[in-house]
Amino acid sequence: MKWHHVQENWPAFYEAIMDRWPEADENDLDGIDGDQRAFIAYIAELNGQEPADAREEIREWLAGELPSDVVMDPRHDDHSIRLSAKFVGEGEDEYDDDSRFGDDRDRG
Repeated sequence: MKWHHVQENWPAFYEAIMDRWPEADENDLDGIDGDQRAFIAYIAELNGQEPADAREEIREWLAGELPSDVVMDPRHDDHSIRLSAKFVGEGEDEYDDDSRFGDDRDRG
């Protein structure tokens, strides 16, 4: 994942941050508010390490999965829908209701 995912969805990452760094405090995270430099400084101070080491630790953490709260965010969905446009036939709109194709019917 990229830092902009973290910054745009900062509160959704609290659980993942506290899983990775159990000493982290939610009130401190509120104050950081997605600022990457502040987060690096915070992790460095939290672990008593140099900022370069904290930056590398955060880089490794960023290589992981997006938290489900972020994946389920409507902004992420809209982005995925826009990306799907390349698979939609000419004359169709990726935002159109597709009930005419039969996949939105109640199958009860």
